[in-house]
Amino acid sequence: MIVLQVNQLYKSFLAEEILSGVKLEVQHRDRVALVGRNGAGKSTLLKIIAGQMSYDAGDIIIPKGIQVGYLEQHAGLNSTLSIWDEMMTIFEPLLAQERTLRTLEQQMADPSIYENAEVYAKIMSEYDQLQHDFKHAGGYQYESDTRSVLHGMQFYPEDYAKSISSLSGGQRTRLALAKLLLSKPDLLILDEPTNHLDIETLSWLESYLKGYEGAILIVSHDRYFLDQVVSIVYEVSRHRVTKFVGNYSSYLDEKAKNYERDLKLYERQQDEKAKLEDFIQKNIARASTTKMAQSRRKMLERTEWMDAPDGDEKSAKFGFTIDRQSGNDVLTVDNLTVGYNEQPISSGITLRAFREDRIALVGPNGVGKSTLLKTIVKDLVALTGDIRYGTNVQIGYYDQEQAKLSSNKSVLKELWDEWPLLNEGDIRSILGRFLFSGEDVDKIVSSLSGGEKARLALAKLMMQQANFLILDEPTNHLDLDSKEVLENALIDYPGTLLFVSHDRYFINRIATKVIELSGDGSFEYLGDYDYYLEKKQELLELAQLKSAPQTQLDIPEKASTSQIDKEAKKRERQIRRTIEDLEGKMQTTTAEIARLEEDLCNPDIFTNHEKIAQLQDELAATKEQHELFEMEWLELNEELEGIIS
Repeated sequence: MIVLQVNQLYKSFLAEEILSGVKLEVQHRDRVALVGRNGAGKSTLLKIIAGQMSYDAGDIIIPKGIQVGYLEQHAGLNSTLSIWDEMMTIFEPLLAQERTLRTLEQQMADPSIYENAEVYAKIMSEYDQLQHDFKHAGGYQYESDTRSVLHGMQFYPEDYAKSISSLSGGQRTRLALAKLLLSKPDLLILDEPTNHLDIETLSWLESYLKGYEGAILIVSHDRYFLDQVVSIVYEVSRHRVTKFVGNYSSYLDEKAKNYERDLKLYERQQDEKAKLEDFIQKNIARASTTKMAQSRRKMLERTEWMDAPDGDEKSAKFGFTIDRQSGNDVLTVDNLTVGYNEQPISSGITLRAFREDRIALVGPNGVGKSTLLKTIVKDLVALTGDIRYGTNVQIGYYDQEQAKLSSNKSVLKELWDEWPLLNEGDIRSILGRFLFSGEDVDKIVSSLSGGEKARLALAKLMMQQANFLILDEPTNHLDLDSKEVLENALIDYPGTLLFVSHDRYFINRIATKVIELSGDGSFEYLGDYDYYLEKKQELLELAQLKSAPQTQLDIPEKASTSQIDKEAKKRERQIRRTIEDLEGKMQTTTAEIARLEEDLCNPDIFTNHEKIAQLQDELAATKEQHELFEMEWLELNEELEGIIS
């Protein structure tokens, strides 16, 4: 069933065209991603579909009865209610039904109602119907659903009574997403839902969206998330939208193949066109060949020659170099406690960074990852513990909040004032590599978008030529293409990296170590993100095995079955089913043998030698079959004893 159709949609802002002839379709249970550069029009298209923005021409068709839920980028829940009470507003129709059910139950408990059979029957009928409707609408599970979603968004029972107005911006954003998920619209539209989510919450959201009953239309710059969730990709590029079937990685592969195919076809057509033009030019003036040349000219004019295929849009181009090399020991952190205003957030932190290490710092929101980085770069004072820096270490710091990019200078001045010895042409050239060209360099820094500030911060970082980069969420405001450029630049970087990121694909490409931060310390894993997950699961299973109570010796079955692996358990189930089946067959053959032996004792058959021979043959065959069943039964029982002993 189609839940959304967009046909020939056009949208412009003043004279600038944003969307042109857009076609898009979403069916029930589809998982659709909108991808494209920052500023391509993805959020604009979502707002138009959600009815929050007008459009110039075209049709948006949403069938009657389809409920649409929309979460815009950076949206936060504003309410004076508590967390739990705000979630319950979604279920007001169910709560009203529940109140009516309680009222009817009170009426049914009144003995006087039985005196009027008609009234009693009416109340019972109404109660039965309402109870059925209440159950069908999820009346007996809405509270458990609410607790499950709130837990997934990291709100726990002790938080339920908290006022929403007392929450941070990131918490209100997560709560807005939780409320939208609980409302279960037929079409769920999400614009950058992964912002402000840590890795644990991201994993939960992926799992939830995979099992979501409705359709999903999503914009995200998290490649790992898109690969896990979506099965259709629409690319927004050059005002148009192109459909690709598959997840994000499949889209990249298909896009590359399409470009190569179109480029070869275009080049072949250009060769044919050049040959025709050359023939016409050489032969049009000759009397003997002029008709042939005129014919070729008509062919040339009639043919619809394809345009050159669109290559990749302009990308940032940069890399990081170092002014001088550091010593082998870059950073040593011992028993560190970090926090604000003498209030500790995390303690017992130990960390070692050596030259050319690529260290990813992970952990839940609020555990102190950014606080640790600010403490290392001396923006905050360590509460306790020791931080030592190696020889010739030069630190370059990228702040996720871009707090230092708030001046009223132009982009050009912001960079030039810090490197005044460079000429204007060099500064403009550097800014051009970060996609600031023409009038863009005259934009005021404080008015830049998140993505523009991120690119300007990276430009300043590149200019520092530091040998130790400390990056706090460097991919937060970057589109997928800019992320890839940054990844490649960091892979080639000859210095040392310490970074915080919730982008699992980014961590996998960059990290050689993962340090997990918790409230009471840190733990190091030597590998990328996938290795970290694998090793963490392995350590968890070992801890569970050690903490499990020892099974008593007088219960051998439980002791054994707790130790056999999944394959053995699967084989055990197969054997038990086969034994059960064999026992049934053996009962059948036993009964058949008894019947045949009884028939052979029948005096009426004694004189019929042919009948006696036939019965004896049947008896012999049945006994042989019974023995085969018995042999197999014995072998399977021996194997079963071996598994469970």
